[in-house]
Amino acid sequence: MIRDPLHAPVAHLVRGGIVEGVHYGSVVVLGAGGEVRFRLGDTEAAFYPRSALKPVQAAAMVRAGLPLDGELLSLAAASHSGEERHLAGARRILELAGLTEDDLGNVQDLPLDPAVRDTWIREGRPPSRLAQNCSGKHAAMLYTARLNGWSLDDYLDPAHPLQRMIAETVEDLTGQRVATVTADGCGAPLFAVSLHGLARAAARITTAAPGTPEARVAFAMREHAEMASGSGRDVAALMRAVPGLLAKDGFEGVQVAALPDGRAVAVKIADGASRARIPVTAGALARAGVDPSPLAEFGGEVLLGGGRPVGEVRPVLALRPEPVPALL
Repeated sequence: MIRDPLHAPVAHLVRGGIVEGVHYGSVVVLGAGGEVRFRLGDTEAAFYPRSALKPVQAAAMVRAGLPLDGELLSLAAASHSGEERHLAGARRILELAGLTEDDLGNVQDLPLDPAVRDTWIREGRPPSRLAQNCSGKHAAMLYTARLNGWSLDDYLDPAHPLQRMIAETVEDLTGQRVATVTADGCGAPLFAVSLHGLARAAARITTAAPGTPEARVAFAMREHAEMASGSGRDVAALMRAVPGLLAKDGFEGVQVAALPDGRAVAVKIADGASRARIPVTAGALARAGVDPSPLAEFGGEVLLGGGRPVGEVRPVLALRPEPVPALL
């Protein structure tokens, strides 16, 4: 449903024991059976999942015959950091399609990772389509189109057969109709669904039968988390910390994560603040029943005063795990 979302407080900036700031947003937690175990804010309003939808887009391409696996399939679902291995992987996908960087339709950009970007600038390298964080997805889109005999120059048109199939897969996995379509930052069509629908799609990907397109995407991303993100990225660290977890972030404060048994969480931070995204996600995973111990390192950014810790960003009380009833 397209409406102004009714977000709620999901994270506090606590400095010296006082709440200094509040991040609003929405959170949904699904149980293994797909039931809503917890919700906060507005989980049914249409929103743009941004790059958190990439696993669904990758699954659609595998359904359409994309033969990638392993690192290259993970890269097809990536918001990569622009490291050399990411660029090399995107080039390899293009080579498999008999294409070059000039065929990519995404925007030119510098690498996403700040350290990689700084090195790139020092070396005098200009923005490029390969360096832009969605180049793996775009290379895979071109490869899928080439394999199916579809036109290449208009592969980003929402009416293109590839994009129509992706839209159908989005609706299939989310279990709802796409509310509207716009262009993502990279230029690819972006489909609006609900936060609840995004969580449902992630759960369907992680619970898919072995060998299916969805299972292949989940396996590739879990086994090659750094190809789907980058060295030092929090989303890769989260997947390493929680066995079997599939996680994908998106611009404007979006995060989705799902476990092999179907438990899933989805988070949207209203102001797009990345610093609230991971602690809120960690809180949601704890509410989903994930052991809080490995989640401790994702508790939130430390706030400094005079160079020393004086506070932190932390999820609201409602996102802390429910106490386990004592045995009688």
